[in-house]
Amino acid sequence: MKPPVDAPHSRRADEEKGAAGTPYALSHLEVLESEAVHIFREAAGEFERPVLLFSGGKDSIVMLHLALKAFTPAPVPFALLHVDTGHNFPAVLDYRDRTVDRYKLRLHVVSVQDYIDRGMLRERPDGTRNPLQTLPLTEAIQQLRLDAVFGGGRRDEEKARAKERVFSLRDEFSQWNPRRQRPELWQLYNGRHSPGEHVRVFPLSNWTELDVWQYIAREHIELPSIYFAHEREVFRRNGMWLTAGDWGGPKDGEAVERRTVRYRTVGDMSCTGAVDSAALTVEQIVAEIAASRLSERGATRADDQLSEAAMEDRKRDGYF
Repeated sequence: MKPPVDAPHSRRADEEKGAAGTPYALSHLEVLESEAVHIFREAAGEFERPVLLFSGGKDSIVMLHLALKAFTPAPVPFALLHVDTGHNFPAVLDYRDRTVDRYKLRLHVVSVQDYIDRGMLRERPDGTRNPLQTLPLTEAIQQLRLDAVFGGGRRDEEKARAKERVFSLRDEFSQWNPRRQRPELWQLYNGRHSPGEHVRVFPLSNWTELDVWQYIAREHIELPSIYFAHEREVFRRNGMWLTAGDWGGPKDGEAVERRTVRYRTVGDMSCTGAVDSAALTVEQIVAEIAASRLSERGATRADDQLSEAAMEDRKRDGYF
């Protein structure tokens, strides 16, 4: 005869079963972390000369943190690459250099200003240099003979990035063709490419901005100070608060104000807008992002507002 449902030994068996099953229930951050670590290891094993794009922005910081986890106690088996527009935030560049020194990493820096000085690029009328990064990036890939480039692009950022695969093939001119995207079933990634081609690899593809901030909070990752609320001189242009500077702002009629702001995303000073915020801690930023209904790029990146297809056009030309 079967024992009653509430018999002591049956309750104990249920409790033991629950206790045994608990360690196998991963949180959503643990699942994302595991996936990203797997992507790094797959790419490092498949490609001969990978590199990680590192600007000192939060996504590239999280990528580097994951890469360090993926290969510890061994060193990270690839170098870092930064395309410096010349209009980067000083606090972010300081963070970049301190991080490279701290982990004894190799860093390649290519300068947009050098290309302007040599007459290979021209300043844009609006002063932004973000679209000018394409040529220095593609030439660096060719000169360093890179076959894989890790980037921090996420599918939630912008509709063109939502089309990307984790392993995204680029032709010999670094151009992206969305029709050449390959299926990625069961986390099987195809890195095959012809001579001269390379693959862009996106370990954070399935992350959201909120995931990134929750992971930063969980891992206690240090960030540049401009991600947190601080007083700064800014001026209003196209609905965004931009930082005053030598890059070309403000113009006549654009009044400079001192406001308490922070940055959701970090790029060129000429196109990256600040948001009004009093968030001084990561936990406060997590709450702020959870309540937001605007993507970080849609709310604070002027280079994505040039047209509805601005990002896709740049990606087709070789931009990240």
